Amino acid sequence: MPKDLVLGFDIGGTSTRALLATLDGKHVGAAQGPGGNPTSHGLEASLTAIENAAREAIGGADATRIRAVHLGMAGGQPYEDPANRARLSTVWTRLRVDAHVTVDTDLTVAFAAATPAPSGTVAIGGTGAIAAAVGDRRLTRRADGYGWLLGDEGSGFWLGRQAVRTALKVLDGRLPSGPLAEAVIAAAWTRAGRPDIRELIDVIAHRPPLELAGYARLVTTAAEAGDERAVALLDEAAGLLSETIASVREAGAETPIVLGGSLLTGGTRVGAGVRARLAELFPTAPVHTARDGAAGAAWLAAAEYIEDPAGVHHAFTGGANETA
Repeated sequence: MPKDLVLGFDIGGTSTRALLATLDGKHVGAAQGPGGNPTSHGLEASLTAIENAAREAIGGADATRIRAVHLGMAGGQPYEDPANRARLSTVWTRLRVDAHVTVDTDLTVAFAAATPAPSGTVAIGGTGAIAAAVGDRRLTRRADGYGWLLGDEGSGFWLGRQAVRTALKVLDGRLPSGPLAEAVIAAAWTRAGRPDIRELIDVIAHRPPLELAGYARLVTTAAEAGDERAVALLDEAAGLLSETIASVREAGAETPIVLGGSLLTGGTRVGAGVRARLAELFPTAPVHTARDGAAGAAWLAAAEYIEDPAGVHHAFTGGANETA
């Protein structure tokens, strides 16, 4: 039986995506399931998510045809432990997959999903924020991504925290009220009346910290309503994210920049601000939007086994699904 299939994964905290494809990029099967980040969900949940997604993507195909597996994973450090890597191997044994397996970062597969270039920069701006330099399809440098407590400047969490701080400053009289502060108070305070400072702090402090990222949407809505403070926060976020991206690039670099995450895609004010700043700093660098990371992972799995990886990149990441 020929070894002519590859299996790619994009494994995050929200979802696990898998793509089975031929070496020339024809899509054979795909799957999407719950998040499989082992750091946030635990090893058992991660292994289950990977196995279920793999089984669904393989479907009726012959698993023994799979030549390589590439997993792009947020929070994948637990799989550096030999015991945990052995647990992962049992997944492939149960599925009858006898292939070379690579555990990589979600940043690398996001970059590969957008461009066949071997080197450049990738940045993710969503709940968190991180930028990284890619060289020869491997991470060579990174900036931020420190997590909500220590960093992620300009991220959705950062915006949500700044929104709550704005509301607190209104309550203690340091800022005049406006759409943003009132929206935060309305979203956080479900009791009758208006909270004092301590009551609002207690409500926010007793919720999971990452829930603050949900308040980022209030900043966007308030900015659209003309709240100057909200507009300033979005512009500040764009500036912070731009600084993070620029910090992992040489001045005037012409290599591609790939942007992913809800803040940097979808026509947001933050994304537009970042793109404008990058155009000033790197006027000749192409800027791409991140696409399906599972497709990027599948392409990376195939790249070392084919003569012209760039020539089939579009088939993996931009072509129509085909059955092989």
